[in-house]
Amino acid sequence: MDIVNRFIKYVMIETTSDRNSTTVPSSDGQLILANLLKDELLALGVEDAYVSEYGVVYGHLKANIENAPKIGLIAHMDTSEDMSGKNIHPGLVKNYHGGIITLNKELNIKLDPKEFPCLLKDIGSDLIVTDGTTLLGGDDKAGIACIMDMLQTLHQNKDIKHGQISIAFTPDEEIGKGTDHFDIEAFDADYAYTVDGGDANEIEYENFNAASATVKIKGLSIHPGSAKNKMINSLLIGMEFNSLLREEAKPAYTEKYEGFNHLLDMSGDCENTLMHYIIRNHDKELFEKQKEDFYNAQDFINKKYSDILKVEIKDEYANMKELIEPKIEIVERVKEKMVKVGLDPISNPIRGGTDGAMLTYKGLLCPNLGTGDRNCHGKYEYVSVNEMKKVSELLLEIVKKD
Repeated sequence: MDIVNRFIKYVMIETTSDRNSTTVPSSDGQLILANLLKDELLALGVEDAYVSEYGVVYGHLKANIENAPKIGLIAHMDTSEDMSGKNIHPGLVKNYHGGIITLNKELNIKLDPKEFPCLLKDIGSDLIVTDGTTLLGGDDKAGIACIMDMLQTLHQNKDIKHGQISIAFTPDEEIGKGTDHFDIEAFDADYAYTVDGGDANEIEYENFNAASATVKIKGLSIHPGSAKNKMINSLLIGMEFNSLLREEAKPAYTEKYEGFNHLLDMSGDCENTLMHYIIRNHDKELFEKQKEDFYNAQDFINKKYSDILKVEIKDEYANMKELIEPKIEIVERVKEKMVKVGLDPISNPIRGGTDGAMLTYKGLLCPNLGTGDRNCHGKYEYVSVNEMKKVSELLLEIVKKD
């Protein structure tokens, strides 16, 4: 199976994670994909492939040489809640010419290089795009497709020498739970790489410190006709709370190493309101200051309205840079392999997080590799087929004996 058909096969399975679910994985579609991947791994010679009780797919391609490191490769199966991942209708743009791509003629939805200049570096490439009504799922099914394509090459060319290759596909990464039930001992790798978004020539080992915040507000509903000096509209209190956070910390105003507070959703009525935020910063001290801002806003509101608002903050993952740098050779080796396959390696700070950040702090060093996915989590998402193929080639170089 070629990498395009493999990728399209994966994205046709709805695997949107659900942060409000009480099941593991959080959605049934992830288990459907997990079992499909297990069967594909078995067919590609990964004889011990299985799906754990928590929906994690594990497998090990046995070494055919001695004294080689055990290298792990990891990608996640779920897609973001930010946009629908149901009934995806991918389109293939052959040899992109550099102009506007019409995603949906009826809805007049277009992918325009003036708005998305990343398109300009993909001139001449084949692109897989959405129909403008869903996300695509390249985050991270492109990563899965790259790993499986590499394994197919090894299966068809058994004379290629390699050490043990440890494979894992995780659920619920998009809701911060991808490594909650990850068995590092069973995975059995000396170090690993997540293959999760970004350009093919990127290797990333700096990421945000991350937390989630929940804001619960208890108001007082009174008939508006007799509400004077009585009604406390919890929705309006939520808006007031949000206004107390730093304006410049909204994601739309930040880039590179700058942190942000992102309001994911807000729901409620006059009596009760619930808000969910994510808090991000590369700098640990600034990260703690952002969390302090939430508590200060809580105290201000409660002093003004008599204890009606509660902030709950949960740390999710930390910047893996400080643990990766003492073992930077696992980054430098990949850069050498990138040059070998014709890529110009770069390392940028991740404005997000991967399963690798959590795994690094659990004892498994795990930088991140790109996939050729662009504009993830929305209807303008697309994947460069040329870069997916290049990533598959890079993965093969990484696991091959030097």
